Amino acid sequence: MDAKGWKKKIKAQCVAAETYKDAFIPTIQALAEILEQRDLAYQQYIDEGAEPCIIRISDRGAENIAKNPRLAIWMELNAQALAYWRDLGLTPSGLKKIDDQALKTKKRSSLAEALRDIG
Repeated sequence: MDAKGWKKKIKAQCVAAETYKDAFIPTIQALAEILEQRDLAYQQYIDEGAEPCIIRISDRGAENIAKNPRLAIWMELNAQALAYWRDLGLTPSGLKKIDDQALKTKKRSSLAEALRDIG
């Protein structure tokens, strides 16, 4: 997905979580761009064979196993995106930081329960 599509999706998620504010637009834009790059990195990783490890040849000719750089970039971008999601309140811990009451169930008083049962 491109950054424009991600921006719409992130904004919709913020609205659904009731965390959207116009002041978050730059953060949403930054996250959208990170997600676009993450998707591109992942597609390149898949297109190159999705090998988690590759063989690197050192300057002395030795063959060494190393983490695929495409996978490393994808993982790094994913971690950055998660931090932005958290800041926007789109993870449970992020939502809790923004609104401590958001994840708590509302307690009803005994009187409210009795009145509800009568009606």
